[in-house]
Amino acid sequence: MLDWLYEIVSQLIVWIHTGLSTVVPKDSGWAWGGSIILLTVLLRLILVPLFVKQIHASRKMQELNPKVQALRKKYKNDKQRLNQEVMKLYQENGANPLSGCLPLLVQMPIFIGLFQTLKRISDAKPGESVFAVSSDLVASAQNANIFGAHIPDTFLNAWGADPKSWTAIIVTGIAVVISSVTTFFTVRASMKRQPVTDDANPMMQAQKMMVFFAPLFGLFGLGFPLGVLMYWVTSNSWTLAQQHYIYKKYPPPAATGDAAATTTAKTGGTKTGGAKAGAKTGAKPATSKNGQSPSGVKAKARLKKEPEPAPEPEDKPKVARNQPTRKPRSKRSGTQKR
Repeated sequence: MLDWLYEIVSQLIVWIHTGLSTVVPKDSGWAWGGSIILLTVLLRLILVPLFVKQIHASRKMQELNPKVQALRKKYKNDKQRLNQEVMKLYQENGANPLSGCLPLLVQMPIFIGLFQTLKRISDAKPGESVFAVSSDLVASAQNANIFGAHIPDTFLNAWGADPKSWTAIIVTGIAVVISSVTTFFTVRASMKRQPVTDDANPMMQAQKMMVFFAPLFGLFGLGFPLGVLMYWVTSNSWTLAQQHYIYKKYPPPAATGDAAATTTAKTGGTKTGGAKAGAKTGAKPATSKNGQSPSGVKAKARLKKEPEPAPEPEDKPKVARNQPTRKPRSKRSGTQKR
């Protein structure tokens, strides 16, 4: 069913191996291992535009996240209507939640094709060809030596062999550990730099699952050929370096927005503080006039902040003292005695 894919992957390996054979011996592990590494690098170079598109998609989802949260509150009791409104919002703004998974979807066919090619090379009988790899190249790949292990070797096969090949066990075991660790840190770094905060986003859910399943990949890696593990480690290392470079050169808008918000808050605080100070200074001369203080007292009132309420209680007792003086005048008229 996927033989056409295996033919393409195997033909790419053959072409790269032919080019490296002009520099290193064609039957050496450097030629076959270098073919796998160069194939991975070329693949990741092709995927750079998709990675940039993934960044734009994630940032677009960040911009729409407040609106999505508002829709969740509005239609929290109607999931069908909620899904319709969310999809409508995505379509109107040209956002696609699954676009962040494009690099992974493109890598999977290459991974499967490389796995099947190396698996069939390791199981091939003498004189048998595998897809675009001739029988001579199959025998060369089977005998290629990398640090005492062969490219088709797996940890399980090396462990179950009689006698055991401890060199192959150590080399493939180290490759399995490195591939699992690099997978974990790759997914973890991607989630840390991911600006999307909506937990219901399919991309975020897939990444969270990858974080938990990354250590389990080590168990699957025990059955992977050494060549596949080399592809895995190279791809993860490229991803870590690519993420560090791109996110450092183009930081997420959330970080710049937070910095701008803090600066505006500081400037706004100084402005409001100045307004308050202006209001206070404007109120001080008024109180000083009521207290009939000279210009020197006005200057002191500006320096002192809290002597303002002192003159205010003085006016109230004056009004209270004037009232009893008016009552006896009404009594002197003598109208109440009649």
